[in-house]
Amino acid sequence: MSMPVNAVYPALTGSNHPGPRRAATAADEDKEMKTLPMLASTALGVAALALAATPAMAQDDDRAGDIQIKVLGTYVAPDGKITDISVNLPNLPAATQTKANDNVVPTLAVEYFLGNNVSIETIAGTTQHDVDATAGLPAGAELVSDALLLPATVTAKYHFDAGGFKPYVGAGVAYFIWLKDDPGAATLPLGVTDTDLSDEFGVALQAGFDVPLNDQGFGLSVDVKRYFIDTTARWFVGNTLAIETEHKLDPWVISAGLSYRF
Repeated sequence: MSMPVNAVYPALTGSNHPGPRRAATAADEDKEMKTLPMLASTALGVAALALAATPAMAQDDDRAGDIQIKVLGTYVAPDGKITDISVNLPNLPAATQTKANDNVVPTLAVEYFLGNNVSIETIAGTTQHDVDATAGLPAGAELVSDALLLPATVTAKYHFDAGGFKPYVGAGVAYFIWLKDDPGAATLPLGVTDTDLSDEFGVALQAGFDVPLNDQGFGLSVDVKRYFIDTTARWFVGNTLAIETEHKLDPWVISAGLSYRF
């Protein structure tokens, strides 16, 4: 039987929540916040140095009409926060915050060259995340479980020629589609029956580089993207909207792998 909405708050704020996870410490969060920008800035810095040292020039071969396929390993690190609580029947604390876990997934990228230096790229892949409380509620309480995201993305890229090292920068649009989002383990005993994350448009910025391995089209690729995108999260008790929050997601997406151009 579902618990009435007015019973949700005492259970959420009590000490006997069902979240099985170890609470994230301030040291853990500080370490992650420092490590992630370092990982991203390393890849971006390499590309920036190449851009500063080498002016753009025509490629030795004509790449117009070429297709490049990349098979990548991708590290997805959400870097967002709650920005507003618009519906709050259980009276959650104003300081309530959450965090989605990081994930590593395979990604397929397909790129079409419009010219020697300009290309259009899209990616295919999904990533799955849980969302846990970090402040205002018992730390580690799982609020959203197995949220499966399809980050549909199309970017335009400009490539520079530095001999065997080919850096690029790009920007484009993204549409985040949530294929699945279940109530977290900490919400089920409270009567929560459904969780919904809204699909939204956003912006993607990227930088990276390609390194040819041979003259047969094979190469290595490193890519860093930063998304700027929001979502609205809703928790329902039966047909009643109990909580609605606005979230910034803003994930870093760092990829590396093999490429083939033909």
